[in-house]
Amino acid sequence: MYTMTLGYKKKSRGGWILTTLTALFIAFFLICSSVKLILNAKFLYYFDIDYLKIAENYDMDKSTIKDNYDILINYLEDKNIEELSLPDFEMSPQGKIHFEEVKIIFTYLDYLLYLTLALSLICIIIQIIKRQTKFLKIASIALILLPILLAIPFAINFDATFTIFHKIFFNNDYWIFDPQLDPVINILPQEFFMHAAIGILTLLVIFSILLYVIYRALNKGTKKDDFIF
Repeated sequence: MYTMTLGYKKKSRGGWILTTLTALFIAFFLICSSVKLILNAKFLYYFDIDYLKIAENYDMDKSTIKDNYDILINYLEDKNIEELSLPDFEMSPQGKIHFEEVKIIFTYLDYLLYLTLALSLICIIIQIIKRQTKFLKIASIALILLPILLAIPFAINFDATFTIFHKIFFNNDYWIFDPQLDPVINILPQEFFMHAAIGILTLLVIFSILLYVIYRALNKGTKKDDFIF
């Protein structure tokens, strides 16, 4: 009896670990996906050109701003583009280094996205075989907690949060641009980054809700976290 109980506990513990890992892999994949989606949603920046009056404030043509922004995003996203060259903005050596570091971060983000996607698919297949769905609920909770935790410092002091973020990811102060040396910073106001952060958090909330809806739908009319076929 003792041996059977011990074996059941080990099996239960192993199942819980797999469920938790599956949820975490899915959560990380969706976080990476949210960042990538917002980064590539150029229309959000186009909206901010008007909303933040970027063209008016710096006496520039909107199409010129859009063209240079597109070049910047393409540089960050395309691994085949090795050097950033903005036709309408001069750049200091420090400014170029900063964007190179940003490109490296997004490259690692791509690797993390592909890795978590592969691990998520493997774990989901195992969970389907085991007829388990609780990982959906856990992933949903994880994704809703992150926006809540991040929204608090954003709401209290976005400037300080923005600074801390850069200090965590960069080991220099090249991200502090001098508009005289790197005028491109004029078309990348901090408010735009705040809107991008809000967009990412909004996507995470949407993904969280979708996961929970799927979880409830699969377990409708049951008391156990099993699939209904």
